[in-house]
Amino acid sequence: MGKVIAIANQKGGVGKTTTAINLGASLAVLEYKVLIIDFDPQGNATQGVGIDDKTISKGIYECIVGNIDPHTAILQTELENLHILPANIDLVGAEIEMLNQKDRELVLKRAIDPIRNEYDFILIDCSPSLGLLTVNALTAADSTIVTVQCEYFALEGLGKLLNTIKIIQTRLNPQLHIEGFLLTMYDIRLRLANQVVDELKTHFQSMVFETLIQRNVRLVEASSFGKPVILYDANSNGSINYLNFAKELLIKNNLPEIKEGVAV
Repeated sequence: MGKVIAIANQKGGVGKTTTAINLGASLAVLEYKVLIIDFDPQGNATQGVGIDDKTISKGIYECIVGNIDPHTAILQTELENLHILPANIDLVGAEIEMLNQKDRELVLKRAIDPIRNEYDFILIDCSPSLGLLTVNALTAADSTIVTVQCEYFALEGLGKLLNTIKIIQTRLNPQLHIEGFLLTMYDIRLRLANQVVDELKTHFQSMVFETLIQRNVRLVEASSFGKPVILYDANSNGSINYLNFAKELLIKNNLPEIKEGVAV
């Protein structure tokens, strides 16, 4: 059964979507079959893999509100092992429409249960909020990666997210655990960035991933071209960082760096 990982932080601009796209692409290059679920109404993960969100006829919204078969909404990306369940602005109304549904926190879990066995990893790109969409993502997930930017106020609001995770563990999803904290937008030249790294490691110790995602213009450019950075510039720091992060995640889950049975 595939592992479902929610990439979460209620703050915007901390690298959630960039991580979903580029972690997914890196795992795909390492021959793991990956599905990205774009669970943010902005649809940036959808756009970031080269799909125009305005052309989508079916997506995650239809799966959770219209109960359609997710197989009919999943799209192939440029990478063979990377698929996406897309989103567009329609998802804005999903929270309101789910309010009257029975077990409304379990809507996403029910929608993706039929496809879990078809992927090695399912990555959920969460919206920048702690609303019903994010609660659904955390309830459906086995674990969560918390992205934290190496900037001023980086730890602000982290307590609220951790409290939300604790409530979900207690009431909705006892199996949920924190996969780790991923530090993004790191600039080794800045004292503040290094202070954030030290502070997070002091608080959370081994829960902080060793890999640091450096601030890299290629990551931004790649998204604007609708490509994971590994397809845009495989030699860039951004590409190397995310490939290293994918390998660290695999090691942490006792999986080989290249999927077994695949010729190197």
